[in-house]
Amino acid sequence: MNQYKKVAFYTLGCKLNFSETSTIARDFEEAGFAKVNFDDTPDIYVINTCSVTENADKKCKQLVKKGLKINPNAFVIIIGCYAQLKPEQISNIPGVDLVLGANEKFNILEHLEAMDAKAETAQMKFENIKETKEFVPSFSYGDRTRSFLKVQDGCDYFCTFCTIPLARGKSRNASVAETTLEAQKIADTKIKEVVLTGVNIGDFGQNGEENFFDLVKSLDEVEGIERFRISSIEPNLLSDEIIEFTLANSKRFVPHFHIPLQSGSDKLLKAMRRKYLSELYVNRVNKIKEIYPDACIGVDVIVGFPGETDEEFMVTYNLLKDLDISYLHVFTYSERANTGALKMKDVVPMNVRKDRSKMLHILSDKKKRKFYEENLNKDFTVLWEGENDNGFMYGFTENYVKVTQPYNETDINEMRKVNLKRINSQGIVEIETLV
Repeated sequence: MNQYKKVAFYTLGCKLNFSETSTIARDFEEAGFAKVNFDDTPDIYVINTCSVTENADKKCKQLVKKGLKINPNAFVIIIGCYAQLKPEQISNIPGVDLVLGANEKFNILEHLEAMDAKAETAQMKFENIKETKEFVPSFSYGDRTRSFLKVQDGCDYFCTFCTIPLARGKSRNASVAETTLEAQKIADTKIKEVVLTGVNIGDFGQNGEENFFDLVKSLDEVEGIERFRISSIEPNLLSDEIIEFTLANSKRFVPHFHIPLQSGSDKLLKAMRRKYLSELYVNRVNKIKEIYPDACIGVDVIVGFPGETDEEFMVTYNLLKDLDISYLHVFTYSERANTGALKMKDVVPMNVRKDRSKMLHILSDKKKRKFYEENLNKDFTVLWEGENDNGFMYGFTENYVKVTQPYNETDINEMRKVNLKRINSQGIVEIETLV
């Protein structure tokens, strides 16, 4: 495959996928390939797929079509969760040459080397997900400001709505020492903020000898990184010691948590096979706010899960309305093959799912507005990003308030002390720089 020298990547789905794509892209560059944009007539397309939503499956097909329109002779490789779950289905997409499963994607260059030209039928390389035990560290690099560091992969929870354990295998990770070394590599670049990512990062551990709290304490000592942000952590794994350390004693962890709820109804939480009930969730939110009232708390919630009656939905709605949270990520339940929920009765009609989703999106907007208003006239530190949006630039405070100011190139990737002044018509906070 030496005649193919330009490669383009497209990533669907989560931050974990972005960290893995970035690591695979660096492998290509070290092997002498030029990384180019999707539209720059690449010789090879690598599409890293997601399978959390039905839409991601369709998007994969659209991307293959789009790529081959740009270069009909391009070599097309599909990796990621969809590739592990539905390899045969992907191999039937016209123009796909290679489909790599969960483990094989990290050996992509070897598989590529073994192929001479575009194939009439796609080659599939994957193993039973139960055999996937290797952990490959990854981090994203390219955004000068922020990096996503993969600290864990796979999941041992089998929630009835989720295909991720089938796509990524058992929970696994490197040691605290090895993961801290990866963070040190990021610290040696100009990146200031690291977001910890994985499938179930709170489940981090090594034979019972290490846990996620050990990792947090170790990362907190990494010189050269200004901020660590925890991307998402299950409420049952968010211990008092993690909350107390990150909010009261750490040097680098920011007051921002993203905690999946999925439903406020205990009946539905049990049907989903979640590992907690609503009381524990409320307890975690209250604990955070007790220690740090300005902490940002994001919430994942699913609407339209089988058995979600109007009454059950309102239990969720009212719980979220009364909780001191900052924003919601709302997911409309979609049926997934090989999940327990597929066999459940009392399916919620799609129009009802959409109506409930709309209600929660409106609630999220109100929660975010209230959170921003509560932070006005207070001082925070902003890390400015590089995008020039019609003469304005953006950044985030440590507690995840989005702020804006006129574009100033010297502020890119700099930490600035600011006072939050007012919320503009776009719902973004305008500031006054203090230092």
